[in-house]
Amino acid sequence: MARKHVKTVKHTPKHKSEKNLMNFKVWPGTWFVLIALFAAIGYVAGVYHYQIESTIGPVFGYNAHSGSIDLSSVQQTYNQLAANFDGKLDTAALIQGANKGLVDAAGDTYTVYMSPQESTDYNNNLSGDIGGGIGAEIGIKNNQPTIIRVLPNNAAINAGLQANDAVLNVNGQSTSGMSVDKVVSLVRGKPDTTVKLTIKRGDTVKDYTITRKTINNPSVESSIVNGIGIITIIRFDSETGSLAKQAAQDFKNHGVKAVILDLRNNGGGFVNAATDVAGLWLDNKIVVTERNGAVIRDTLRTGDNAILKDVPTVVLVNSNTASASEIVAGALRDYHQAKLVGDRTYGKGSVQELITLNGGAQLKVTTAKWFTPNSVNISKEGIKPDVTVGLTQADIDNGTDPQLDAAKKLLGL
Repeated sequence: MARKHVKTVKHTPKHKSEKNLMNFKVWPGTWFVLIALFAAIGYVAGVYHYQIESTIGPVFGYNAHSGSIDLSSVQQTYNQLAANFDGKLDTAALIQGANKGLVDAAGDTYTVYMSPQESTDYNNNLSGDIGGGIGAEIGIKNNQPTIIRVLPNNAAINAGLQANDAVLNVNGQSTSGMSVDKVVSLVRGKPDTTVKLTIKRGDTVKDYTITRKTINNPSVESSIVNGIGIITIIRFDSETGSLAKQAAQDFKNHGVKAVILDLRNNGGGFVNAATDVAGLWLDNKIVVTERNGAVIRDTLRTGDNAILKDVPTVVLVNSNTASASEIVAGALRDYHQAKLVGDRTYGKGSVQELITLNGGAQLKVTTAKWFTPNSVNISKEGIKPDVTVGLTQADIDNGTDPQLDAAKKLLGL
């Protein structure tokens, strides 16, 4: 870098007052007073920081609580534990356990404390980044863990695995009697490591050694079958709105006669994403109102570009359709833009916010209840579909989907 020429100017005071200011001397003892003053301010700020935050917090748009609880009994418990326990204590784990117990005692299923690792896993699952895997959805079929579908452009399909392949063993361990979660945990692992699956297809049993890859499963899938646009939303994440809009535009470009929106087994996600999806059918409409007691905290509306407005639509729901999924289903039905087919939904009518804590932990806390456009809160009740149709294990075993069939029938196609 070239050095710039700097001209040095000698300063000469022009006024007596300015000169006196420059020659100001600090009396002995003044520094002691100043240090003591700053120490006192620091002590007050440290001891009463929650009270200070609760006063000035609303000015800056965040909440703070000024109260405190007596945790001396927790300290006493720890002292006795440390003095008498025959073993080594992990103090970090104890602190996390205390935090988790404190939050659990609130008595709300959806208000939880998440450790740093749990926070990372939660955020990754919400975004679809599940770490290393093979890119296959596993379920139970004929009492056996089975591949339900393989994701395009992923390790499973590249290795030759197919839907309906029964998974007999994972790394030599029998999957008989295992839960789906257990099998999935065995299949997943760090990217670029291998997993050995013993697969049964028909009467043929074959081993596959597959290299795990980073899986990022998109939240939206779509297809056009016999003039019907079928859009499946797996979760509501930061990409859901744009992906659903692309699918809707594709439906419009191909002139679909009707749309089936599949929200089965969708546990929810971001409320804003749900608003974006509802906006594919609704022009400038209230989708959901968030209330804390009688106070309205927020009202979310759609935009004014309803690509699928007035296109005949059926929404598929089941008992695992929850939260943001129920917001979409409820709004579309309240505005008579869709019929609901399937089973009664889960019934999660509350709103949670994520708050970052020290060390990467998070607090997921219920802050409000949400209401449909018709001012209905569906907590515990869920939403009853217009047409109730079940889906049994026998249907899954036989490869049939009576709920999808009922949706097509309702659309007259």
